[in-house]
Amino acid sequence: MIDLHFSPTPNGQKISIALEEMGLAYRIIPYDIFAGDQHSAAFADISPSGKIPAIVDRDPQFGGGPHAVFESAAILQYLAEKTDLFLPRSGRARSVALQWLTWQAACLGPMSGQASHFLRYAPVRIDYAIDRYSRELDRLLAVLEHRLGQAEYLAGDEYSIADIAVWPSRAAAVEMGFDLSAYPQMRRWLLAIGERPAVQRGRAAERTMPEKYRRRRANLSPEEWQNMFRTDAGRRPPEADGAPPRNPPEENG
Repeated sequence: MIDLHFSPTPNGQKISIALEEMGLAYRIIPYDIFAGDQHSAAFADISPSGKIPAIVDRDPQFGGGPHAVFESAAILQYLAEKTDLFLPRSGRARSVALQWLTWQAACLGPMSGQASHFLRYAPVRIDYAIDRYSRELDRLLAVLEHRLGQAEYLAGDEYSIADIAVWPSRAAAVEMGFDLSAYPQMRRWLLAIGERPAVQRGRAAERTMPEKYRRRRANLSPEEWQNMFRTDAGRRPPEADGAPPRNPPEENG
């Protein structure tokens, strides 16, 4: 059994999709990141940076009791190695898959996040920041389009955790109005992956991104802004030490 500490953002959906694809039993422990659920001492023990998603594997292959994994790319690799699915075992194909997984974690994810922040969440408009990150996001999307013109999937001929890492944020962007007309290869790839039953399950019910995450311009209250972007995020609140763990709801998958 795997506990998925989850908010229904594209980042969280990477892991719910992977768990569905891999047929692993899991239960969702929901967090409202606007309400600051992620800033508890109990969660800091699981995810030291205080970021969603994270998992706790109650039955790791290496034994020794429950094992926590944070950071979505690390979670995807951990799950792939646990199940021997969606990541080649060795050689060139494995190297390529891990390169594109790292590209998402190091490049596309952070740059799209910064572009989104300055466009959607920044309390004041900063044209330089908007231009800087929007241009870099455009460049990275051109890299993605070029790669998908070379191969059916990011790692080559086979669907992998690299695709699972990238797909949810691009699908969400389309749902929010992103124009795919200049990206025919990305459109092909998005549609093909979106038809996979496990992908659909990984984004359904309580895993569906709610309206407040979809707004093109998010008007946050001061409390919500502080919960999302507080400078001490990830530090253990000393007054919360010893807080009981959050109770998981019913099992899924």
